[in-house]
Amino acid sequence: MKNLTSLLMLGLLLSCAKNDPIPVPSAGSIERIPMMPSQHVPARHIDVWLPKDYPAQAPYAVLYMHDGQMLFDANTTWNKQEWRIDEVASELMQAGKVKPFIVVGIWNAGSARTSEYFPQRAFEMLEPAVRQQMTEYYQKAMDLDDDEVVPVYSDRYLKFLVEELKPVIEQRYRVSAAQQDTFLMGSSMGGLISMYGLAEYPRVFGGAACLSTHWPGNMGDGPDNPVPSAFYSYIEKHFPPPGSNRIYFDHGTETLDASYADRQLEVDRRMKQKAYGENDWMTRTFPGADHSEKAWAARVHIPLEFLLKKSPDSAEKLPE
Repeated sequence: MKNLTSLLMLGLLLSCAKNDPIPVPSAGSIERIPMMPSQHVPARHIDVWLPKDYPAQAPYAVLYMHDGQMLFDANTTWNKQEWRIDEVASELMQAGKVKPFIVVGIWNAGSARTSEYFPQRAFEMLEPAVRQQMTEYYQKAMDLDDDEVVPVYSDRYLKFLVEELKPVIEQRYRVSAAQQDTFLMGSSMGGLISMYGLAEYPRVFGGAACLSTHWPGNMGDGPDNPVPSAFYSYIEKHFPPPGSNRIYFDHGTETLDASYADRQLEVDRRMKQKAYGENDWMTRTFPGADHSEKAWAARVHIPLEFLLKKSPDSAEKLPE
């Protein structure tokens, strides 16, 4: 009951944002599903980007992106940066490098972003004392009062995506519902939830892109941080076998990204143990790149091409 009360309080706070401006894309158009209700998570905006020629090339693949308020228009973001996903996607489609797709930008939960994006089954692998320590660390880092701390609920978030949002998108838009046309993408904590979503729902999502994946999990960068080991164990036990999914990881070398290289090497070792190869797994390092939307925008074409590259299946059409 306490968890539910916390979520309802968060929903009340988010409802104050009903008048948030709709991003103005440089290419294509955006339609908003304002404050989409859910039985699993607080209501939030969903911004759906459609390419300029929509729906001429239907059915379209679908890319579900986390931190949806940061994707399309620097004039509406808190740090005046954006992913430029509309420009990059348009360029790739026009060049014939990827199959046609739309982008579903899912707004985050503000101060509860970590609670929503931290992989829940990995969190539950941690000792109770470590879970409490992580909660306290996050509370201090975000300067939250006790009643503002929301327990990890990423399983609910994924249920929202799979059971509520995905059916709405497939009803409203001329898109493919097939696993091989459905993808996740995010950065930092959004990278973690993208990896987790693919592992938990491998028959729903055909691939995931995890940029600057935040393996420390908001527990600092110390060598005794137990959180990365929980992620390694989760991947060993629960990641799907190769052959039906694609996974992309990357990181830079500056600011927060400077702490990711060793952790990513450990993840890569697990991927090799699971026999993932170049057709279904890619890890890239970008020297000099920092932890920012500007950096992700500069390289997002790489995971887009990896996940959405054209194949004979992409020519299939949905029945009328």
